[in-house]
Amino acid sequence: MKRGELIAVITIVCGLLACKFLAPKPLQFSPAVSLWIIILMALACLIILYLSIKGKPIERRVVFIFVGVSLILPFFMQFRLPIKVSPEVQASYDVIAALPPGSTVLVSFDYDPPSAPELQPMADAFVKYAFEHDLKIILVGLWPQGPQQADLSVEAAFAANPALREKIRYGIDYVNLGFQSGNEFVILRMGESFKAMFPVDQRYTLYDSLPLMKNIRNFSNVDLGFNLSAGRPGTTEWVQVAVDRYHLKMTAGNTAVQAPLVYPFLKSGQIIGMLGGMTGAAEFEILTEKPGKAMTYMLSQTFAHVIVMVFIVIGNVVYFRSRKEQA
Repeated sequence: MKRGELIAVITIVCGLLACKFLAPKPLQFSPAVSLWIIILMALACLIILYLSIKGKPIERRVVFIFVGVSLILPFFMQFRLPIKVSPEVQASYDVIAALPPGSTVLVSFDYDPPSAPELQPMADAFVKYAFEHDLKIILVGLWPQGPQQADLSVEAAFAANPALREKIRYGIDYVNLGFQSGNEFVILRMGESFKAMFPVDQRYTLYDSLPLMKNIRNFSNVDLGFNLSAGRPGTTEWVQVAVDRYHLKMTAGNTAVQAPLVYPFLKSGQIIGMLGGMTGAAEFEILTEKPGKAMTYMLSQTFAHVIVMVFIVIGNVVYFRSRKEQA
């Protein structure tokens, strides 16, 4: 592929992304168009396989372009993958859905932007659900960027349902207490007094001036804890202190890498449920009936995996053919 052709492909891709994310009305393919795109991509792969068998292998740059296209096109498609909800995600949803209106949930955002593709969809889906079902939420962060990620989830909920902006009031329906350093020692101090650990919120409003916090002294006044974690401090520290010592009822959302380390807490009953990685986020979106980023990301990820597997097969065909010719 010549440099000019590569530049043209990149330009087209950038134009599509601009139409998707920057246009007043985002570009969306109809289900019929989406199906034809999948058929065309399948035919293109078959043609590449045929050429490879005939001894005319393609350049590696074509492979890169196919993978890039398979990642981008699903952002414009409207159909969804059939995803089965796992028991641990169902358990998380059930405990949240069982909370009566007016219940208070403590949500700890213990991650930063690099982990947001997996964890932010979980946070967005939960905050949206909480606002629509009259759950009061207290947002905190044991990571410096956590409170900012919490604010993004609040804005995402308002953007998805503009009516919530008039209904939901800061200080009454939700509070962002901000970040405090100290890892598990922050949790330990919160077990005695939230006010002692967070005398002011992220906006420097005094703790006692926040109506939502007037009856919140410690974990005993919180109905549920929901930890979104990408590492340390995170779920392990919350379980060791808030759950084991102060008996906070808790569920968690974790990156795919961290999830295997959290399963023992799930099996022992220390946490009620768990959302693991992008798949867990997509499953939670299905249960809340609010398909969002995770569902789209899962479709994109699946397309890319299929394309990679196809080219692995093609590569093996070329390899064994070349060995046969050499023999």
